[in-house]
Amino acid sequence: MSTTTLPHQDTITEVLKSLETETTVLFEHLDLQFLYEFPVFAPDPRGRTREFHPPELFRGLLHCFYNRIYEPEAMAQELANDDVWRVCEFERPPSRRTIGRFIDELSGVVEEVFSRILQQVLVRVELGSCFRIDGTDVRAPRPDEDASWNYDSTAEETYYGYGCCLVTTDNNIPIAAEFTDEKSVDKATARRITQDALAVKKPVTFVGDAEFDMLDWHDDLIEAGVVPVVPYNPRNTNDPPDIEYRIQKRIKEHSDTVRVWEKQLDDTYDNRSQVETAIGVCKDLGLGTPQVRGRERAKTHVFVALCLRLAVVIANHERGGDIASPIVEL
Repeated sequence: MSTTTLPHQDTITEVLKSLETETTVLFEHLDLQFLYEFPVFAPDPRGRTREFHPPELFRGLLHCFYNRIYEPEAMAQELANDDVWRVCEFERPPSRRTIGRFIDELSGVVEEVFSRILQQVLVRVELGSCFRIDGTDVRAPRPDEDASWNYDSTAEETYYGYGCCLVTTDNNIPIAAEFTDEKSVDKATARRITQDALAVKKPVTFVGDAEFDMLDWHDDLIEAGVVPVVPYNPRNTNDPPDIEYRIQKRIKEHSDTVRVWEKQLDDTYDNRSQVETAIGVCKDLGLGTPQVRGRERAKTHVFVALCLRLAVVIANHERGGDIASPIVEL
């Protein structure tokens, strides 16, 4: 930050202290220098200096998302506020065009950005032993040529937009995500995102609703030494076995010695609703209703919202607050 742009005070620390807000705290322990490692943000090989740098632009996005501001024009207006652009460490406010160009550049690497910020969470927070998986709706404004009408079986209604499959763990922390065309999750998506989650950490149990009663998905988890806890869905057979959970049948088929008590499975499955809470927390931070059109922009919006959720976790952890909270605790 250039001191020539700051009000007259003795130190930059005093300036930031005088401007301390939830956004200031959000950035305090968040390291975004890794953005320069992506080729799209690398320094110009001809030596030209970027007028606006990736870390400050990403801080600007997080500030706007935290304040439920999602469109580049509205973001530019917000970042024109003297206190805001200084806290985000700009030397002057960025234009709408600059913000839009940065979002376009970010779209190709935003999933990796999420993973890098997740690594900053992992060195601070111990993940729980139970992972939970679910899909959710991502509603889009009309018209959007890439979006479609989808049916939400939970709400028993149709909606216009996309979907997102999430794996979460304790304290409402998302650890893996995939942007999808609809809320319903197919087998290939479930298997991919589960492998992404297992690459973060191997839990003891992996919980999902009956939508995830998929044989290959179960076998992937069993092979990895993880117990899948999903209600048995008899939709594909005329002679369903007398079981509550698919894992009971798979264990009987593969082992004569291993036994899993149904009460244990019931107790574990009772915690499935925590994934809905986690999704709700992420939606409060912008996940569910992006005010943008086009699949790439919507996907970028979803992952920026998830990055914001991780940034809140880091901020609350460092300040000794409740890391499950959806807001930064001052």
